[in-house]
Amino acid sequence: MTRFLPQRVLIEQFGAGGFRFGGMSHQGGLLVLPSGMRAWTPVLLNQISESDVAAILAERGAIDFLLIGTGAAMLRLPPPVAGVLRGASVAYETMATSPAVHVYNVTVAEGRRVAAAFLPVEHANA
Repeated sequence: MTRFLPQRVLIEQFGAGGFRFGGMSHQGGLLVLPSGMRAWTPVLLNQISESDVAAILAERGAIDFLLIGTGAAMLRLPPPVAGVLRGASVAYETMATSPAVHVYNVTVAEGRRVAAAFLPVEHANA
């Protein structure tokens, strides 16, 4: 994964297949961990694999919970990926990307130990 920003900041805008944060723009999925904000390879839910959550597992000691934005609609994680997260005792919640971004912004502003994995959406939101 390529590092975009070595810290967590609020997401300023999302849509049109990408995200704007920290004065930067990124197209595609976005992974937000305590160590920073990075590109996330999957752009569709069925593309998420066990290897796509390896970085989350590596930082799980610094994460109280994980938000997963599943795109335009709330969907469940593929069972193998859900099993890996549960097996590693990572508490997570899936929701459509729009509410996931809003919950992420609130929890980061509160200083909570949240991580997030967002799939992109096409419609623009601020």
